[in-house]
Amino acid sequence: MRIKMEQFKEKKRFWNKVYKEKPLEHSGWYQRVPNDSLDLIIPTRIDKSARIIDIGGGDSLLADHLLLHGFENITVLDISSRAIERARKRLGPLSEKITWICTDIREFHPSETYSVWHDRACLHFLTDDEDIKIYKKVASSALSFGGNLILGTFSKTGPLKCSGLPVRQYDAQDLNELFSSDFESCKDYETIHTTPTGMIQNYVFCTFKKITI
Repeated sequence: MRIKMEQFKEKKRFWNKVYKEKPLEHSGWYQRVPNDSLDLIIPTRIDKSARIIDIGGGDSLLADHLLLHGFENITVLDISSRAIERARKRLGPLSEKITWICTDIREFHPSETYSVWHDRACLHFLTDDEDIKIYKKVASSALSFGGNLILGTFSKTGPLKCSGLPVRQYDAQDLNELFSSDFESCKDYETIHTTPTGMIQNYVFCTFKKITI
């Protein structure tokens, strides 16, 4: 096993507690419309039936908006079963159009390849170098040749913690160096997210193309 079972259970308990106590609209990551993510996914011009996976998607509204844009093959992965339950309840019958995976990203063994790997909520919570290496390996194995890696993380001027947990900050150069062996950098920029309580969070977004088979 990549991680100890107790570590997995502890993280699962933590995030289930977060999603139990905090309504979606009060969550720091809440976006009524995830414009940055949509503005990076839609221009990839992938077929509407192409596979998209949202890593750490929780009960965000990205899946809802992807469905509205006509995408038909969406997967949401999150460690919290409560987050997934909330998202399924919100979507109602539409939730049946989405594949839901409840696991720690470090324990994810992709059974198929994807055209888009999107992550705005997971990578910056991995602060251990070995965990980051595992993440990179999983992302590379999950994407098809020419696939799109879309990452949004806290920037070097972003928060040091989120939900009480320490995070790892990045800039575009950091992400380019991390993924350069399997990916070609396409686009990067920094942006500001304003939380429901008015707090400013600085993000960096980077997109990559998979260049290895």
